[in-house]
Formats: sequence, structure tokens, C-alpha cells
Amino acid sequence: MKLSEKITIIIGISLVATFVIGLAWSISTGLAGFWRGLPFWVIVIFCLYLLVVDSLKSIKK
Repeated sequence: MKLSEKITIIIGISLVATFVIGLAWSISTGLAGFWRGLPFWVIVIFCLYLLVVDSLKSIKK
């Protein structure tokens, strides 16, 4: 895998993480509150974990 592809993967992960964490933060601080936003946080963290694991597998190939 080329260096440019690795950099693109890292940039993609950071952009997705910024967007999804910002979305979860705005839901938790808005009308939903922390406890109603907690299930969304769990989903976000799990999805980011899957994204990072899959990306690391593709970088190692």
C-alpha cells in the first residue's frame, strides 16, 4: 500500500470521527440530555472502533 493511501485512510478516519463525535456531543448537550444520548454514544464508539480495526487491517496488507 502506498504512503498516500495510508495518509488518505488516516484523514478519512479523522474526518468521520470528528463528524460523528460532534453529532453525538450536540445530541447529548441538547434536548436529549446525557442519559438519553448515551445509547447514541455507545453506537458511535462501537462504529469508530470497527472503522479503526478495519482500516488497520487494510493498512497492514
